Amino acid sequence: MIMRPGQRLLMPVNPAFLWLSLLLAFAANMLGNMLLWGRAAWAPDVLSIVLVFWTVHQTMRVGVAAAFVFGLLLDVYQGGLLGQHAMAYTVLSYFAIMVHRRLLWFSLSEQTLQVLPLFALVHMVELVLNAMIGGNFPGWSALIAPVGEALLWPLISWMLLAPQRRAPDPDDNRPL
Repeated sequence: MIMRPGQRLLMPVNPAFLWLSLLLAFAANMLGNMLLWGRAAWAPDVLSIVLVFWTVHQTMRVGVAAAFVFGLLLDVYQGGLLGQHAMAYTVLSYFAIMVHRRLLWFSLSEQTLQVLPLFALVHMVELVLNAMIGGNFPGWSALIAPVGEALLWPLISWMLLAPQRRAPDPDDNRPL
């Protein structure tokens, strides 16, 4: 793989850490819905951010199937339309796979602008599916959620890449 100048070499990701982070993001969504803000339309979806991150960075391990399963789990938890989040997360994962090579060439701040349309698309899919069954429009505050998710992207990316960063170990014989 060709790396950008100044990009650090990362160690391989631990599969246990990968799946634990997805489960913790699922739990964060559940806790946000139960305790913090209820099912507010403006609340960021932490699970979608972590799904996009791992879909971009570990395409062979986390993909459309994992997004579908986590979406179904979230649908069952919320008790709403079965398949709404599953469909939205599947679309999100598909488009994240489409742009994953291009996205990795950008810095974290530039990636924020690149993932914003992905998060907006997910919320549009959820709104359309909700409208198809005759649900209520959540209001214009729903437009805040994709922006919040995009703004959380650098923080979550930094946290999830932290265990993979290799400690600088300069050596005269080894440039890496």
